[in-house]
Amino acid sequence: MKNNIRNYVFCALCIALCVVLPMAFHAIPNAGQVILPMHIPVLICGLICGWHFGLLCGLAGPLLSSLLTGMPPVALLPSMMVELAVYGVITALMMKLVNTKRLYADLYISLVTAMIIGRIAAGIVKGFILSRGGFTFEMWLTTHFVTALPGIAIQLALIPSLFVALQRAGIIPRKYEGKKAEEANG
Repeated sequence: MKNNIRNYVFCALCIALCVVLPMAFHAIPNAGQVILPMHIPVLICGLICGWHFGLLCGLAGPLLSSLLTGMPPVALLPSMMVELAVYGVITALMMKLVNTKRLYADLYISLVTAMIIGRIAAGIVKGFILSRGGFTFEMWLTTHFVTALPGIAIQLALIPSLFVALQRAGIIPRKYEGKKAEEANG
């Protein structure tokens, strides 16, 4: 029961961060597309709370942000909701499935897998459903990888360290227990 309450509270905090973080970065032109501030709380939520909460955060975060702040714009909202929902689900599932006995390896494998699958899902939604051929492969590569490279780097640098810090502080449970777990958990 304690874990469940913690997950609800943590998910609500991540959804709130999906609204607040972009507001801070959108004061700088194109910073939202480059730094990807909304992605960070969704990825963290999936890793910590599980796929149900990651899915909820990935859907509710951008929707609430769009309704309250106009970011993301309605035209980008469906593909962003799909992308972030996939992030929340895949990070959680991968974190359960991947057991290298090295926490950082598990985190990086989970994050990179989620980022790739989420970007593919967003590209499919944009290319085949929303734009029906008007969204090219080159546009997808540019918007989801080239422009987003600084944000991807920030996510890969920040999220694993934050996860380990939360474990060390006892806020979230450790993935690996036992004598060798100290090394594995960072």
